Amino acid sequence: METPPLDPAQSPTLTDAQWARLLAFGAHSEDIAAGDYVFRSGDRDYDLALVESGGVEVVRDALAWMGEEVLARMGSRRFVGELGLLNGQGAFLSARATEPSRIRRVSRTSLRTLMAEDDELSDIVLHALWARREALRKGTAAMTLKFLGERSSSDMLALQRFAERVDLVHKAVELDPSEMDATPGHDYKVEDLPIAFIRGEPILRATPGMVAERLGLSYQAQADEVVDLVVVGGGPAGLAAAIYGASEGLSTVLLDAVAPGGQAAATSRIENFLGFPFGVAGGDLIGQASLQALKFGVRVYAPCEAVGLESLGDELAITLSDQRVIRARTAIVTSGAAYRRLDLERWSDFERAGIYYAATQLELRQVRDSPVVVVGGANSAGQASLYLAANGCPVRLVVRGGDLGGRMSSYLVDRLREEPRVQIHTRSRVTGLRGATRLEGVEIDSVGEVDSRGLFCFIGADPATSWLPALDRDNDGFLMTGSDVAVQSLAQWQGLGREPLPFETSTPRVFAAGDVRRGSMKRVAAAVGEGSSAVASVHRALAG
Repeated sequence: METPPLDPAQSPTLTDAQWARLLAFGAHSEDIAAGDYVFRSGDRDYDLALVESGGVEVVRDALAWMGEEVLARMGSRRFVGELGLLNGQGAFLSARATEPSRIRRVSRTSLRTLMAEDDELSDIVLHALWARREALRKGTAAMTLKFLGERSSSDMLALQRFAERVDLVHKAVELDPSEMDATPGHDYKVEDLPIAFIRGEPILRATPGMVAERLGLSYQAQADEVVDLVVVGGGPAGLAAAIYGASEGLSTVLLDAVAPGGQAAATSRIENFLGFPFGVAGGDLIGQASLQALKFGVRVYAPCEAVGLESLGDELAITLSDQRVIRARTAIVTSGAAYRRLDLERWSDFERAGIYYAATQLELRQVRDSPVVVVGGANSAGQASLYLAANGCPVRLVVRGGDLGGRMSSYLVDRLREEPRVQIHTRSRVTGLRGATRLEGVEIDSVGEVDSRGLFCFIGADPATSWLPALDRDNDGFLMTGSDVAVQSLAQWQGLGREPLPFETSTPRVFAAGDVRRGSMKRVAAAVGEGSSAVASVHRALAG
């Protein structure tokens, strides 16, 4: 079958001047014989390849259940590569010469330099890499990362959420246990699920961390490296801090224990964010911010959990859950908060089969057209209720307080009251759960037992600060910053000749922003503002 030509978005035509500037970022020219590979799927480190003459084809290698496929052919004055070049992902496709060719390689370091120094080329290359990534989702390239798991399994959902938030090309196959024997080409047991197939090789009982390690997305320190800034937490505050830090010349690492996005990525629709008059899905907003972070050279690692932070003279040591250590000059803690749970019998059982803390397309697939219960009285609960109702679910919104407008924006209150598929139960609590292997019903004290295939819990969160015992916290666990730092903690500042800067915690050069900080406004726009503002204080600390 003939390979269709790439559209101009994926293979832009460069002017003589643009091509000359692009070549300047590459190393020396290299001759490649016909049939030889420029890079192979599985290579942990590979380069952007500039085709000076000849031709290169991009190939999805043969898998156990399907043969090789040529996805694209690139002629002279074209560049070969994919978006994974920017986030550290290893190659999942191969590139080989179709005829004697001459190429020039642009290393990942040189590509980041290009992104920082040449705005015109940066836009051209980034648009092309992004367009290629979007096109690859629709074809067999997605089979290079395939998930096989039980429908409604929280472990399977975790893999899918990780892949979507990190923007990986992948294919998810959900099935019932009874269908295992009917799955062609797969001889596995139910207890092996979920399975991740990476270029055809299976990982049994896969977790996001296992997949990240195999794809090259886990943190790998460079020899004697000390970065300018480590941002711990990839929600709106963390992404904003990382983007502003990297765009202003700081070598920046962004860590998240799950994947970039935080609670914002779990929000089906944000109506009042500046610049989006028709609203924006949380996942879309985070996706664009993550792409922006890659453009400015932020090194993003997820899932990558920080478990300790220590000040060592002029450096900070951030310890990860696998005991690897990142050395940094400054850090911004944007670790957000952990979802609260209802104190109900069998809650942990149904967290794997019917209880959710987000309402996105992933969760919707589990409950579409089925009755659901949403618990909570703030904006996230209202947005989830409207999203689920708009997609065919009869919704019961359970609010503990008597005034729906007490913590929820008025525009959401009005829309909820007008939505016929939403029933609002104020002064109410969920008191019980029912079901065999998955959630089938919910007990509401003011109503009784109701059918429910999903319970969506939005009752707030507790600050994720237990890993920071040395920092000043208030009685609720939120980090104290700036003028709120306790007087008894200020003695260590005398040698610096200053007091804590805005957003700076009780430990010098450690800052906090977003939901984790005492006194912050728990809104997406406010978190973005805090993250970017904290970087201004980082610069002042480094200059001092």
